[in-house]
Amino acid sequence: MAASEAITSATRSEARERAAEYLLKRHRFRLAETLPWLAAIAVYFIFPERMTFGSQVLVMAMFALSLDLILGYAGIVTLGHAAFFGVGAYTVGLAAARFGWSEPISGLFAAAIAAGIVGFITGWFLLRYRGLTLLMLTLATAILLQETGNLRSDISGGYDGLPGLMFKPLFGVFEYDLYGHTYYLYVLAVLVVVFFFVRTIVYSPFGQALTGIRENVRRMHAIGSPVHRRLVTVYTIAAAIAGIAGALFTQTNAYVTLTVFDFDNSAKVMVMLILGGTGRLYGAFVGAAVYMVLEDYFSKLSPTFWQFGIGLMLVLAVLFTPRGVLGVFENMGKYFSERKKS
Repeated sequence: MAASEAITSATRSEARERAAEYLLKRHRFRLAETLPWLAAIAVYFIFPERMTFGSQVLVMAMFALSLDLILGYAGIVTLGHAAFFGVGAYTVGLAAARFGWSEPISGLFAAAIAAGIVGFITGWFLLRYRGLTLLMLTLATAILLQETGNLRSDISGGYDGLPGLMFKPLFGVFEYDLYGHTYYLYVLAVLVVVFFFVRTIVYSPFGQALTGIRENVRRMHAIGSPVHRRLVTVYTIAAAIAGIAGALFTQTNAYVTLTVFDFDNSAKVMVMLILGGTGRLYGAFVGAAVYMVLEDYFSKLSPTFWQFGIGLMLVLAVLFTPRGVLGVFENMGKYFSERKKS
């Protein structure tokens, strides 16, 4: 009996060691992960006159990253993620326009807190539902926030928005130039911090629990996992990150309108994830860059029918690259790796 217990204890200890080794290996930073950041730095020097556009790409990458956290890892499908983007955008916009609070860094914290609170309140109720019901409720949330802003146009500015916003120099030192160089570096720095925060979450035991919920929510309930609490937690975190992205959008554009709550905004960020690959940290980067560049190209090619080109690319991506652009690179890597072994 004692020998049997000793064997069982040794087996459990070995299993724990293997699990710990696996988590540490997943968490280790790989050399290939430097490529997106090197590309972002290279863009700063290669296209110095397109920094405003570059800033928007980085903002949308952060927005897509926040959606990937709940969709790609927790399996929460939403059509109203623009609600939190809009809350963050209007938090800094109203603070600057109505209260004269134009310090950019503190504005980001305020936007994150405001969007996080909205995410927590709505998530607590909405995440009790799944499937089509959840889709409609999240969409309705964004619409309600948009119509509330329209109803109180005396505060929000209605669909005319809040134009001509002024923000203090970054850290009181760095002025904003015409081509947006300061804003680009500012957004890139914030994105680095947010990304590594999300990366830590994804590779933590909490992140593994989210993956388990995505794969089989009934099994997670069966083993006693606090599913609802974990979903609300990650929903709140994702809302706060989307709020930061919205705040950066307002700061870099110096205006905000109620269009930030549009369904188009929620659909756009989902398309970005599909193009880049859901459930992959860098899928948000690739998808945002591909989508924004294509949108810019097609809109110049045909200002009226540019969405046809985006739609065609989405159809082709779903048919031939269901795992997104990153999935294609992963398949190529596996192919060459197997050939090298053989």
